[in-house]
Amino acid sequence: MIEGLRTLRGRYEFDLEQVDIDTDPDPALYARYDADVPVLVHGERELCRHRLDTPRVEAYLASSGRMLQNQ
Repeated sequence: MIEGLRTLRGRYEFDLEQVDIDTDPDPALYARYDADVPVLVHGERELCRHRLDTPRVEAYLASSGRMLQNQ
C-alpha cells in the first residue's frame, strides 16, 4: 500500500503518516483495526483495507482538490 501511495504522490498532494498499531499508545487503534491492517484513513473516513484501492483513493483525492498543477 505504501508503494502505491508513493506513486500517487506524483499526481496528488497529500501527507502520509504511518501508525504502527502494535506500538501506538492508543489501545483503541488496535481494537479497531487488529487483523485489518493495512488500513488507509483520512480523518474518520476509511478509504481502503488490506490493499490499496487506487481508483477509490484517486477519486477521493481529486474530489478533495489535491491534484497537482499541470496534470
